[in-house]
Amino acid sequence: MAEPRFLFLDDSIVPWSEGTVHVSSAAFKFGSSVFEGLRGYWNDADQDMYLFRMDEHMDRLTFSQRFMRFDEIYMPEFVTEKTLEVIRANGFKGENVHIMTTAYLKGGGGQGVTGPVGLAITAQERPRTAKITSGVSAQVSSWMRIPDNAMPMRVKCNANYHNGRLATVQANADGYDTAIFLNSRGKVSEGPGMCFFIVRDGQPITPSTSNDILESITRTTVLQLLAEMGTPAIERDVDRSEIMAADEAFFCGTAWEVTPVTMIDRMSVGTGALGAVTKRLQEAYFDVCSGLSGSHAEWRMPVYGNAAAKAAE
Repeated sequence: MAEPRFLFLDDSIVPWSEGTVHVSSAAFKFGSSVFEGLRGYWNDADQDMYLFRMDEHMDRLTFSQRFMRFDEIYMPEFVTEKTLEVIRANGFKGENVHIMTTAYLKGGGGQGVTGPVGLAITAQERPRTAKITSGVSAQVSSWMRIPDNAMPMRVKCNANYHNGRLATVQANADGYDTAIFLNSRGKVSEGPGMCFFIVRDGQPITPSTSNDILESITRTTVLQLLAEMGTPAIERDVDRSEIMAADEAFFCGTAWEVTPVTMIDRMSVGTGALGAVTKRLQEAYFDVCSGLSGSHAEWRMPVYGNAAAKAAE
């Protein structure tokens, strides 16, 4: 993949090589920053790219900034406008992209409590991997998911994600693709940066939002799509032993989309292959994200406006 040409930093579009933040900044030293990851999906028929659930991502970015008590708040309209500018400046076409919007503390005083706020927006091509079909292996981590009264996971603060990194590097060292967290009560929580579902006897089940998980936009999307498929999910506590009894399992998230989990702790999940419910969900999810199905148009924001221009002709 070619390196992007441009990004947005603080107040302007700059060359990729100039996307730097000083090492004395609170963002660098303490992780005093918040972010949103979102995707742009290319539609060949429309010759356009669609940002998936942009409004919801921007609302959560605003919440994260407010929760972290930033002195300045980058509002959704401004971040949306600059995100579109970054994608257009890079001329991304023909491939899906992953976008990161980060609001961060630029100053270096104290413990990163307060100070001037900056904004960075990057976009890079990210094609799908074979894991979407073949699935991933997961380890139930010895690291505990951070509890809400320590560092709330529903806030997308960069510092929170060190917890996920520890679990991931341990899982990788032990020969797994990724990890599954348990919370302080010993119940299943989520993956290092994605939510988790199991399927038993055709019934999707997922840990509730009181299990120290991110209030994931992708998870909300999946819950709605499952209901529309006629297989609504149950949100509840999930025991560690129960995931071993699952017929299917999958992760979901902006980066992970809908990825099957085919092995947990070296035990096959179901048949050890992509399951029927997960496969149907994948098809529905990808069709909605890229605009192939036409449904839920309210979830897609066009980048270039080509489809609208063609319709108006």
